[in-house]
Amino acid sequence: MPTPDDLTRVLDPIETATGLPNAQYTSPAAFEAERDALWFAEWAGLCTASEIPQPGDALPLDFLGVPLLAMRGKDGVVRVFQNVCRHRGMILVTEPRRIEGAIRCPYHSWCYSHEGRLVATPHVGGPGMNTAEGIDRGTLGLIEVRAHIWMDIVFVNLSGTAPDFADVNGDLIARWAEFDVPLHHGGADSCFTLDCRTNWKLAVENYCESYHLPWVHPGLNSYSRLEDHYHIVNPDRFSGQGTHVYRQFTDDAGRTFPDFPGLSEKWQQAGEYLTVLPNVMLGVQRDHVFAIILEPRGPDRTREHIHLYYATDDTPDDMRARNTAQWRVVFEEDIGVVEGMQTGRAAPGFDGGRFSPAMDGPTHEFHRWVARRLIDRSAGSA
Repeated sequence: MPTPDDLTRVLDPIETATGLPNAQYTSPAAFEAERDALWFAEWAGLCTASEIPQPGDALPLDFLGVPLLAMRGKDGVVRVFQNVCRHRGMILVTEPRRIEGAIRCPYHSWCYSHEGRLVATPHVGGPGMNTAEGIDRGTLGLIEVRAHIWMDIVFVNLSGTAPDFADVNGDLIARWAEFDVPLHHGGADSCFTLDCRTNWKLAVENYCESYHLPWVHPGLNSYSRLEDHYHIVNPDRFSGQGTHVYRQFTDDAGRTFPDFPGLSEKWQQAGEYLTVLPNVMLGVQRDHVFAIILEPRGPDRTREHIHLYYATDDTPDDMRARNTAQWRVVFEEDIGVVEGMQTGRAAPGFDGGRFSPAMDGPTHEFHRWVARRLIDRSAGSA
């Protein structure tokens, strides 16, 4: 388990800083510390609102060991609850489904409304008696988790202590205000998952920088070259890169996707790729947007949930499928390097590595964000 002294080295200027120590990628204890300091205390991505499009749609999720339930209520509002009955702690929903009536516990049939209110407690006072002294339905509703939707991503703050999402991410919301329009999920042909034998942080680090493009993404680098990219760093908020040379998707017949409405001239050629810390990697371009939600499944396992969005909901099926396939190739090209770096963290002589002052600014800032929060947590628990 890294000590505060180990992490302090990460805070040095980029010219002399070392990266996060090996244990931060391999140790179960370090993984647990991050769970509290980086995931539960911050706004983390859970799922997309498009996965629960209709009233009554319910999606059970495991959030680093905590059972959660994302649900769209009859009022159309997406809420997130702890997926646990207030009676004996039974899991309420085990598979994605549409719930027309109440959310019913399969154990003793306590029932909850779509808004989380406890509405029925059958036989709680004995056979045929549905009320009992001390069972106050008004105080025994489902435990709701703070949630906020932006760019169709459902973000949650499990601790309930983070500042409002708009305050934490105000700079990014303003930067991408032109994309604050209805995003149309491409549907089943526009989402997929990738499993990687790596720590989640290595996926973020790889996404932050363009340094690896010539060797890992030769096809992409053939038109959006290393020298066409620029760094984006907002300390403690987001980190990533952009390109001045985005090539719009065009199929063999010359068809393109419609642009998002009202975009400024910058976006005719530019694309930007940022991580909303800790775990949502977003890309915006003139004609489509993508989101990657990282799901840590242990110190050395990560699942990537990829979703693509368009300006309209009537884009041709074959074009969407081809665009998805194209991005899948790019993202799969990264798997070998993030898994290779994970394997390298077993080398005892590796001290976290060094950063290129010219090329690794966004990655260094991400390391600093992780280190500062872990140091603050350690100081608070001392």
